Amino acid sequence: MHCYGTYVLGIVKISENLHEEIRKSSNVMSRSINSQAEFWIKMGMLAELNPTLTFNEIIKEQLLKENVSLAGIING
Repeated sequence: MHCYGTYVLGIVKISENLHEEIRKSSNVMSRSINSQAEFWIKMGMLAELNPTLTFNEIIKEQLLKENVSLAGIING
């Protein structure tokens, strides 16, 4: 099944407590529950692959990889 540029590959079972934390975080971060879970999974994978980097360093690397420019955001 194909859905909005992603593939639905199956169901991942998680605890009710974790689902609730994902739901709360998704509200704070203005993401869907699925997007929040995907973000956490991606960050976890990147952290495991780069154990010496901090969260901020991982984010900075990902922004640079995508050529995101703070000047471009600020100056429109």
